[in-house]
Amino acid sequence: MAKIGVVLGSDSDWPVFEPGWKILADFGVETEVLVASAHRTPDAVREFALSAEEKGIRVLIAVAGAAAHLPGVVASFTHLPVIGVPVSGPALKGVDALLSIAQMPAGIPVGTMAIDGGKNAALYAASILAISNESLARRLLDYRNAQAEGVRKRNGALQEKIRQEQTSAR
Repeated sequence: MAKIGVVLGSDSDWPVFEPGWKILADFGVETEVLVASAHRTPDAVREFALSAEEKGIRVLIAVAGAAAHLPGVVASFTHLPVIGVPVSGPALKGVDALLSIAQMPAGIPVGTMAIDGGKNAALYAASILAISNESLARRLLDYRNAQAEGVRKRNGALQEKIRQEQTSAR
C-alpha cells in the first residue's frame, strides 16, 4: 500500500499530528515521520521530499508553526500532494502559520488544514490514497459511519434527558 510522509518542523509539533497518526495506524496506512526544519535543516527537508516517491510515499503532510515555511518548501521539491498543518503558537495563536500556508504563490499549491488540524490532515491524506485503494476506502467509510452513529446515540441520549426533565417539571 502507498505510504504517507509527514514532516514535523519540531518534535514539539508531534501532539498536533499524533491523533492523525493513530488513525492512519488503525487504517493500516504506513506513515514515515521526520522532524526537520525548513530553516535549520533544509537539506534534510529537500532529501525527504525528493526521495518520497521512490519510497512509496504518495501524499506528504507538513506540520509547522510561526512562519510555517515548511509545507511550501516541501511542495517546492515534489509534485506529490502536500497538506500543510498550521500549529498554534503563543504570539498569534497559529493565525500566522495558517496564513503562511494558505497564501502559497500560484503554481506551488499546498492544501491547508485548520490550526492544529493534524487529525483532519491524516483523514484527508487517507482519502487521497483511497482513490486507488478499495480496502482503505471501505475503512474510511466505516470510520465515517461510526462517527454518524455516535452522533445519533448522543442525540438519542440528549432527547431522553430533555424528555425526562420536561416530565419531572410538570
